[in-house]
Amino acid sequence: MSVLAAVASPHPPLMVPAVGRGEERKIADVAGALRRAMAEAAALQPETLVLLSPHSLCYSDCFHISPGKGACGDFSRFGAPQVRLEAAYDDILAAEIEKQAGELAVPVDRSAEKDPALDHGSLIPLLAYAETGADYRLVRIGLSGLDALSHYRLGQAIALAAAALGRRVAVIASGDLSHRLKEDGPYGYHPAGPAFDRQVMQALRQADFLSLLQISPQCMEQAGQCGLGSLWIMAGALDGCRVESGHFAYQGPFGVGYGTAFYRNAGEDRQRCFGSQYAAAQKQAVAARRQGEDPCVSWARKCVEAYVRNGEVLAADSRLPAEMLQKKAAVFVSLKKSGCLRGCIGTLTPQRNCLAAEICHNGIAAATEDPRFAPVSETELADIVYSVDILGPIEAVDSPDQLDVKRYGVIVSDGYRQGVLLPDLPGVDTVAEQIAIARQKAGISPAKPIRLSRFEVVRRQ
Repeated sequence: MSVLAAVASPHPPLMVPAVGRGEERKIADVAGALRRAMAEAAALQPETLVLLSPHSLCYSDCFHISPGKGACGDFSRFGAPQVRLEAAYDDILAAEIEKQAGELAVPVDRSAEKDPALDHGSLIPLLAYAETGADYRLVRIGLSGLDALSHYRLGQAIALAAAALGRRVAVIASGDLSHRLKEDGPYGYHPAGPAFDRQVMQALRQADFLSLLQISPQCMEQAGQCGLGSLWIMAGALDGCRVESGHFAYQGPFGVGYGTAFYRNAGEDRQRCFGSQYAAAQKQAVAARRQGEDPCVSWARKCVEAYVRNGEVLAADSRLPAEMLQKKAAVFVSLKKSGCLRGCIGTLTPQRNCLAAEICHNGIAAATEDPRFAPVSETELADIVYSVDILGPIEAVDSPDQLDVKRYGVIVSDGYRQGVLLPDLPGVDTVAEQIAIARQKAGISPAKPIRLSRFEVVRRQ
């Protein structure tokens, strides 16, 4: 029982009186619950705090563990440089977490940071813990763009590392909830914001960590949250454990949701191995989807699997439908894993001699050449689902009024810069959002004039 406890902590800088200047009183319930949770964690005498922060260094394809002997940070950027904190790192535990994560196929990086200072997502919970007067060493870990199960397995690696070293550990999951609770909040209002916060807090109160894993990527995106990845890792650190919980609080007066929770490890409970339960459900969902696969999608999957496993590029043959052998068309092939995008590459005009060849080439490229992701590994193939979008003709349009986010994909252009977004994507609800994302993909600033084009697709799944 080396992971003794876990705390879910918000991290609003205005919780610090020198920053809040009285505004901190509006979240006094959450701040009080956090202090009580930290006091209960400190009473268990952990030697090391493993702190998970979305504002530490974050990569799309791996988790970063801060290297070195220690770090310090302050609130200079929030107008309170006098509020500062130093922490010594537990580099031995950090190395063991990296080792255990590797054995679970979870990528971890411990290279030097450009800015090693403690971020505010780390400072807020550490200041609350410092009020207890307890000594500790620290391991600081950033989140990643990887899926829920990868985060959960990193939590399992933390528990395995603590057990291997006999280290008494408390895990602190730093993160705020939705940033879209109010029109005058930092990101405006979206109905998914309050819904997301209700779902998360219900799961925390019930210690239902499986429900945390099952929150959809679309809901996460629409809610504009930052803390769910920390909670996934925290849940993994308590995998297979019975927990005693408390110190729940939630407030959102500034348009951002702040929630707290405390869990004490109360011994083994094999019914609470939520990672394996979630993985099994995901595999069943993938298997069910593949039973009804469209021939274009089945072909994309077979091409990717042959290339990733053997470096083989499959040739189209007469067993494929006539449409795929005789028709030429531009195609986008998308790969998803656990509901999260894992790669997407396409063409706007046909580049190959038939649809089958276009799908094969773009599917392999989506799996191996999308610059946003590491190449798909053989161990991931069983978990990936595919979709194929076959493009119709491209038409120039004069105004966003001629677009429809559900019907048309969009192309934004400025000279040689060009951004493309497919239609009817989860979490993209308006033409304005569609254009903004396409601008971002192309590196075109919001103020720059652009040319707009549209296209329809036939989506095969």
